[in-house]
Amino acid sequence: MNRAPLAALAAVEPTPSLLPMEVRSLDQVMTLELQAYPFPWSRGNFVDALASGYLAQCLWAPEGQLLGYHVSMAGVDEWHLLNLSVAPALQGRGHGLMLLRALEQEAIRTRAEALWLEVRPSNERALRLYRRFGFEEVGRRKAYYPDHGGGREDALVLRCPVPAPGAVAP
Repeated sequence: MNRAPLAALAAVEPTPSLLPMEVRSLDQVMTLELQAYPFPWSRGNFVDALASGYLAQCLWAPEGQLLGYHVSMAGVDEWHLLNLSVAPALQGRGHGLMLLRALEQEAIRTRAEALWLEVRPSNERALRLYRRFGFEEVGRRKAYYPDHGGGREDALVLRCPVPAPGAVAP
């Protein structure tokens, strides 16, 4: 797994802040969500995730701009990444990796064994990010996502092992 240290990412730009997602930030979250996805989550999806106690974190630029966020659900010995978004104009700058590292740190803290997610096969940019982080394809969910033609697109199921507490990531 090739994981860039957070310090190396922070040297490129001023250090963003990772804070819990709050209901008061949902207007900004929804603006980014609508920019990022052809089939976005609804505001209600985010409200439900917050009410359910899911791990939901926002990455904020020092000047207050929302750079990205993730929503993840704990399971038995695992975490499931439900939504990870980075502002489209700011992708490719390490923000997605920072969000994944934050989730990984929570997984290590809770002694989880793996991270899981689903992703569209057509979402090549996300696939590159996830593979770079160490996710591997372990399955496929047929007709999981809606597509523009009124049909359905499969989802790739990806898994990434979580390092043991105290282990040094390569």
